[in-house]
Amino acid sequence: DAGYLADEHIVFGIAVGGEARAYPKRILAWHEMALDRLGGEELTIVYCTLCGTVIPFGSVADGRHLTFGTSGLLYRSNKLMFDHETKSLWNTFEGVPVVGELVGSGLRLSPRAVVTTTWGEWRRRHPETTVLSLDTGHRRNYAEGAAYRTYFGSDDLMFAVSRRDARLRNKEEVLVLRLPDPERPGELLPLAVTARFLSRNRVHHHDFAGRNLVIITSEQGANRVYAAGEIRFERRIDDEQVVDDAGRAWQVSEDGLVLVDDARVRLARVPAQRAFWFGWYAQFPDTALVD
Repeated sequence: DAGYLADEHIVFGIAVGGEARAYPKRILAWHEMALDRLGGEELTIVYCTLCGTVIPFGSVADGRHLTFGTSGLLYRSNKLMFDHETKSLWNTFEGVPVVGELVGSGLRLSPRAVVTTTWGEWRRRHPETTVLSLDTGHRRNYAEGAAYRTYFGSDDLMFAVSRRDARLRNKEEVLVLRLPDPERPGELLPLAVTARFLSRNRVHHHDFAGRNLVIITSEQGANRVYAAGEIRFERRIDDEQVVDDAGRAWQVSEDGLVLVDDARVRLARVPAQRAFWFGWYAQFPDTALVD
């Protein structure tokens, strides 16, 4: 029953294997993590309230299934999770173990795509969606905006970080991602694009890490990133479709951009998520920034 949600309430939308689910911010903000199965895949969905980011990971790394919990510990104001199997601590931005038995194992969790949007927009795009229930087994004030109200309502930090950058406010929202560095095998390059820039540039191309990325932003501010290859997109028809420079229409979907005239042709989605600027910069001070 999703009757507790109003259209303007914030949700984190995830779709895997043709199955869509909404994870309301008002619930995740209290629990910081959800272990779920969606589209036949086991997921670990981590929400760091302090750095403002939700990242869904596949729960299997290099063939090894891991079960995670939130540790209550921080690194650069980013909450660390732990795996129950070895009690190793994991960096939630990177999806790698940083303390314990698994350090140096080469294990890395693979992120899945997520979109921060409103319940109304997500439901319109996915009328068959499921949503987390308020029946969590815990007694909390799950009203919209109740969790971390004071923290989210100011630019102040709860805990100090050693590196800050004054180009943006601490909690300016940025869309962030990391891609393999074509010149340094094994290294990942970080990118941040401000939400305010994307609200003015609804179809934005950005050449990064040797790839042509296109970021599509809806009227409600939901951002989705795709690997565009050699194709350039010019404009949105609406929140559902965009047009390329050859005049062809493409459907905006959670899996990829799909050519309307031939559904066999699609451009892959690139996992990205929102974050507060201070949290991203504290972790990746060499990040590229678009504002």
